[in-house]
Amino acid sequence: MTRRPLIGISAYVEPADWATWRGVPAVLVPEAYVRAVRAAGGRAVVLPPDDEDGDVLAVLDGLLLAGGADVGPGRYGQPPDPRTEDRPDRDTGELTLLAAALAADLPVLGVCRGMQLLAVAYGGTLHQHLPDVVGHEEHRPAPGVYGAHPVRFAPGSLAATVLAGVGRVNSYHHQAVADPGRLAVTGWAADGVIEAVEDPGRPFVLGVQWHPENEPDPRPITALVRAARQRPPGPLVAARDGGVDLTRPPTP
Repeated sequence: MTRRPLIGISAYVEPADWATWRGVPAVLVPEAYVRAVRAAGGRAVVLPPDDEDGDVLAVLDGLLLAGGADVGPGRYGQPPDPRTEDRPDRDTGELTLLAAALAADLPVLGVCRGMQLLAVAYGGTLHQHLPDVVGHEEHRPAPGVYGAHPVRFAPGSLAATVLAGVGRVNSYHHQAVADPGRLAVTGWAADGVIEAVEDPGRPFVLGVQWHPENEPDPRPITALVRAARQRPPGPLVAARDGGVDLTRPPTP
């Protein structure tokens, strides 16, 4: 692959302010994700919530499920905790994208909420308020303030390969994976909180609980772009790379 891999980044709708506009619903994703994808040699494509289908994945090379608000507890069979703040449109849209990505064996990286969504999609559950479990606030010390803590990885795992030499990561979350479902747990914080999950049966399906887009060395995102570059293209991607205009119907 000589072109830049196209990496879809899931986005969300939030009220935003800019210029003279206040509280306007906008499709948002922190630019740090885009910068990290570009620095790794990829091209970022922002994907707003859309649960109609996952057809866009046919022309992409990888999927990054970004961080954000909580996954709806109904998705894993629990009543909502009063401190849970979910976004149903993100859940439905991202689960649609994830199903299409897995069906196409596309490389997938889940970041923070994205890792939690991966676990739920694989049949797992979440802790809805982590301080109730671990007894401290170190994973989200204050609004808008990242924590930092040690991390370790299972030898021989994808996480250990991607993150060789990494012993400390940032952190900003109040929920965490309780049961990973059919995923393998391959990373832990010192307090036992699950920090990495993966699907050993696939070339690249990885979730990390921290925010590598805000790290000086965003290795998981670099690894996603590398896996996307190495993946054999599907027929629509091959057509795109061959200069075929995919927006026009074929000539009879």
